Amino acid sequence: MSSGGQREQWATRIGFIFAAVGSAVGLGNIWRFPFQVGQEGGAAFLVIYLLFIVLIGFPAMLIEFVVGRHTERNPVGALQEIGAGAWRYVGWIFIATGFVILSYYSVVAGWTIRYTLLGLQDDYIADAAEAEAQFVTLASGLDAIFLHAIFMVAVIAIVAYGIERGIELAVKVMIPAIIVIMLGLAVYVATLEGASEAYSYYLSPEWGVIAAEWQSILPAAAGQAFFTLSLGMGVMITYASYLGEDRNLAEDSAIIIGFDTAIAFVTGLIVFPVLFTAGVAPGDPGAGAIFVSLAAAFGDLTFGWLIGAIFFATVAIAALSSAISLMEVVVSYAIDELDLDRVTATLAIGGAIFLLGIPSAYDLVLLDLFDLFADQILLVLGGLLLAILVSWSLSTLAIEELERGIGDLGSLGTAWIWAVRIPVVLVLVVALVLGILDYYEFLSGDFAAWLEE
Repeated sequence: MSSGGQREQWATRIGFIFAAVGSAVGLGNIWRFPFQVGQEGGAAFLVIYLLFIVLIGFPAMLIEFVVGRHTERNPVGALQEIGAGAWRYVGWIFIATGFVILSYYSVVAGWTIRYTLLGLQDDYIADAAEAEAQFVTLASGLDAIFLHAIFMVAVIAIVAYGIERGIELAVKVMIPAIIVIMLGLAVYVATLEGASEAYSYYLSPEWGVIAAEWQSILPAAAGQAFFTLSLGMGVMITYASYLGEDRNLAEDSAIIIGFDTAIAFVTGLIVFPVLFTAGVAPGDPGAGAIFVSLAAAFGDLTFGWLIGAIFFATVAIAALSSAISLMEVVVSYAIDELDLDRVTATLAIGGAIFLLGIPSAYDLVLLDLFDLFADQILLVLGGLLLAILVSWSLSTLAIEELERGIGDLGSLGTAWIWAVRIPVVLVLVVALVLGILDYYEFLSGDFAAWLEE
């Protein structure tokens, strides 16, 4: 731990919960979730995703929480303390994951700023082909790099102020705002003429789709569950390292997951009625799908410019709440292990992340290169290795840490450990293998074609 003074802590419980919810409720919910649902078969994907949230997400989040609170250190320091041999280096996967994700995440967040401005200027284009051309123009090049820089400046400013005065204060404003706006939008779109058909697509699963497409649905759902809950990034380890000893980690985890999943679900209730009303197909693949589809849909609706501006502004706020958590993971490492002061660490790391994000802002294929690698490989690999280490080698330590603030768990503690040892590990192994195969297919397909151009 840094010798620079006493480690920071959350001032209030609600501050910690809002920060963790803010990390989870970001682009993973509002940008990635709808296009994953559309790309992977609608309600069929939703069913698998919700199962993963409960069976995989909850026990995996508890693993990260107990490691963070027990060690009171960043992911690298935490694994060096509890691991032995090669396990001591697993923490670097979390640092690398957060670093890579934030580099392109900031670029996507810049798109949300641009599309908010487009709405205020009433510049959404109803024609799908023209909307796609508009997106390609705006999503890469100097415009994208500039907005990437603007967003990173905001992230750096908040994180530099620290846990209590920066992150906690910011999320206490952002999270209630996101919840209120999303609920209001959900009520509005329920009045659209395409709402009924959209709800059927989103809420009525076709079981044959799951049987036929499970090879693609499984890694996508596992990656989405980890991405949206900020697992495998080191965020929950880092945030839990600022917790007091008397906190009920299981209760906090349930609240965080409940808020996150509810907002992801409500996002679908907003997005799909808009798309179906405008006659826009929800299944287009790619990082820009939701921008192209929604912009075209908003361009076709009465007052679509206003609804679109509100929606994309909400996405931008959610992106900021997540980005500060990703930045904090790497900054926490620099403070704890390199003994840097917070401002210096934040400026240096923020600058480096901005530079790494420039390729993603330059070309969409490079953004996909980073996104698929981080989402389907790094995230799952980090979560898998931590689950194996803690559940098989440190189970007694984990149960004892979880019992602090709760009391004797009895057989529930053992049940939790076995849930991690078998179902969580097996699902993550399968998801990792399938994710590697998907990434290889991308490298030999779209990326190879891009290199040849």
